[in-house]
Amino acid sequence: MFSLVYHPLVAKDIVGINRDIRQRLAKAIQERLSSHPESYGKPLRGDLAGYWTLRVGDYRVVYRVVKHEVWIFAIINRRDVYSEVMNRLSWGASAEA
Repeated sequence: MFSLVYHPLVAKDIVGINRDIRQRLAKAIQERLSSHPESYGKPLRGDLAGYWTLRVGDYRVVYRVVKHEVWIFAIINRRDVYSEVMNRLSWGASAEA
């Protein structure tokens, strides 16, 4: 089992999301990312190499697997998620070293 660790701004990400979608996101994160995060996600490339994305409808969950933890950086609509994640990359960097 993997522990789920959320970026502090993820709470802000989900505020405007429809309740049904929030429930789908919560279920997908709990069932998929806490058990086999690299089996369900898609690896990202370029500046986001080492990060993964889980697609849930029009939303993307961007995360990184570090030992037995899944660090969730963002849960945002697909059109905005990658630029927002770039702003959050420094979070958790010191814990990896």
